[in-house]
Amino acid sequence: MTLEKRIQEIAVIKSNDDNIIGHEPLLWNGAIRQMAVYDVRLEHLVYNPYNGRILSRTKSIEKSRDRDLDMSKKEDFDLVATLLWESSKSRNNQTIKDLNDKGQLKTGIITLDGIIIDGNRRAMLLNRLNKDYFRAIILPIRFDEDPIKIEELETTYQMGEDEKLGYNPIEKYLKAQQLYTKLIDKYSEEEVLEKIKTWMGESKEKIKDYLKIVKLIDEYLVYHEYDEIYAMADTPNDGKEDLFLHLKKWLSKFFDKQSSDGFDGYTNFDVEELKFICFDYIRAKIGGKSSYDGKLFREIADGRRDNHFFGDEEIWNDFKGKHNEIVTPHIQRINSEMPIDSSSNNIVSHLSARDKEFKDSVVDELEENIKQHMMDLGYKKASKKPMKLTTDAKKALQSIDTKNSSFEDKDVLNDVAKVSEVTAELLRTKSINALIDQLMYTIGALENIELDRIIENKEESLESLKDLREVRPLDKLAYELEKRIKAEK
Repeated sequence: MTLEKRIQEIAVIKSNDDNIIGHEPLLWNGAIRQMAVYDVRLEHLVYNPYNGRILSRTKSIEKSRDRDLDMSKKEDFDLVATLLWESSKSRNNQTIKDLNDKGQLKTGIITLDGIIIDGNRRAMLLNRLNKDYFRAIILPIRFDEDPIKIEELETTYQMGEDEKLGYNPIEKYLKAQQLYTKLIDKYSEEEVLEKIKTWMGESKEKIKDYLKIVKLIDEYLVYHEYDEIYAMADTPNDGKEDLFLHLKKWLSKFFDKQSSDGFDGYTNFDVEELKFICFDYIRAKIGGKSSYDGKLFREIADGRRDNHFFGDEEIWNDFKGKHNEIVTPHIQRINSEMPIDSSSNNIVSHLSARDKEFKDSVVDELEENIKQHMMDLGYKKASKKPMKLTTDAKKALQSIDTKNSSFEDKDVLNDVAKVSEVTAELLRTKSINALIDQLMYTIGALENIELDRIIENKEESLESLKDLREVRPLDKLAYELEKRIKAEK
């Protein structure tokens, strides 16, 4: 039905007092007023596509289609109905049962041009039940006559009431941003925050947080070339919101200042790199439960400087370097194999497939990178507790299964040899006895070597033995050390 036809039909209903079926109180123009209630045919009404419950989805769709949704078009009307249904299927299933059994108990609110301000979800469910009427208060204005007044009413009724069905987190952030954008041209910053606080039923500090988070989400989407496709930051039940909240806290702590919780001398450039690395971790947190959890993510920069990577320059640089080694080739491959198709009929599905490919390719390595540097950080913290470190190292080496085929990997064996190099270097300045014990153990191992289990070929082994024969005799080395020890005062 066209806009003009909707206006005409609702005007007819409102012009006849016999159509009034009751009155209900409504806060309007700063006062509680008894407003007339009517039964309005559902065919004369359209959904509000900017309803706070589905705002991220409709904005994403409008961005991908490069046009506003038009509720006069059946295609767009049905799309919004689907979004409202999918916003909370379990609750909708219960509500549709109640509507069928008991009828519409909660009165809705509509404008003179038939746009539903409060009750979009109920109207959608009544349409699903093939009902004819929607009980509603008809406001004395059209939707576009006073956008701020409409926003106040809609927000107060949709987000300011405790009993309302909970909204996805991003919808609240976007609603705060939407209100701020509409109000800031007419009111001061403080007045805007006060109004949004009152309308949304939240504290002023909470509203400030909402605005910071949505700004961060905008940066996240731009970073991944998903500008304004807000659905890509709002996969249900994936834990992304917590990661955004932690990242917001870190950026507030480190950006444009020198916090004692960051490594000495870090710059805004380092903080930007922190942000981009976190964006990669957030991207991999999709499609249900990912391998890593919020606790692992917090190891990156949460808390006091001794407890996270960004607090130690050496560990941070190593973590950052390894991260880039992991993600860069996969991002390049995905961009090449799955380029963003802005003309896709379902842009969210298309971009979700790209993100899933990214996650599947990198998430295990990203998790391992965090865990490895957690160990490194732990070793640094325990550097003044050598007994614990040496005991842990011994246990770790003793736990190796030498029968496992991976133990025959040359890189693994070289790393085992490097352990011996490290211990020799540690002992070199502390204990001749311990160093000699290590050497004697190595000589004993050579004397009792199990040649049938050696993995190198004969030529490699003979070449190594030739190198060994060229090392100066041990008896000469021992004699020289004797003289040096006796000469020590």
